[in-house]
Amino acid sequence: MIRLVAPAKLTLSLRVTGVRDDGYHLVDAEMVSLDFHDTLELRNGSELTIEGRAGAESIGLDDDNLVTQALRLVDRDAAVTIYKDIPAGAGLGGGSSDAAAILRWAGFIDLEAAAGLGADVAFCLVGGRAQVTGIGEIIDSLPFVEQTFTLVSPPVFCSTPVVYNAWDEMGGPTGDNGNDLEPAALVVAPELARWRDELADATGQRPRLAGSGSTWFVHGAHPEAGRVAKAVPAQWPTD
Repeated sequence: MIRLVAPAKLTLSLRVTGVRDDGYHLVDAEMVSLDFHDTLELRNGSELTIEGRAGAESIGLDDDNLVTQALRLVDRDAAVTIYKDIPAGAGLGGGSSDAAAILRWAGFIDLEAAAGLGADVAFCLVGGRAQVTGIGEIIDSLPFVEQTFTLVSPPVFCSTPVVYNAWDEMGGPTGDNGNDLEPAALVVAPELARWRDELADATGQRPRLAGSGSTWFVHGAHPEAGRVAKAVPAQWPTD
């Protein structure tokens, strides 16, 4: 049995800078790895099992699962059990990080191919702190900065493609709080505003949406208001 670690990621800022002819959105984002993670256990076989926190039941176990796609990309077979601590559909890169863990295990370092699985997979393959551009395949590592955040992940599954489609239909708005997808996510899931306002009331800060949602975060440790997480440096060589 092989055990792999798949850290959560947090998107601190996100600008959508354009749309390619093939429909992929171009971004300019700052991302950091966090100090909590999913755990993957690999054994002989081919089945995929997911266990853990609430929301894991919403993750598909078919060929569309990112872990299954990653195994196919590296031409490997394994029976994988994912123990979830990263909430599903929360914008914290759980599925992307799980896929990146498989790629690292296989010694696969092609960032463009990794981003072809999902926009966050390339960053999760590198980890640490980075500026992410292109469709997610261009990773410029940044110096590590000690940072602490308080996260609130509502029981709301935000589909990234649905949020991007809403952003397109809205005419490509610019978010006034560092995340261009925030207005679109609030259209797709207006109930997110409740958790935003509760976190704001508890901390005295204006929360920011993580990626396409549904997690809200503020800087600093406010354990009474949500989950406290710290940024962590890259754990794997980047050259």
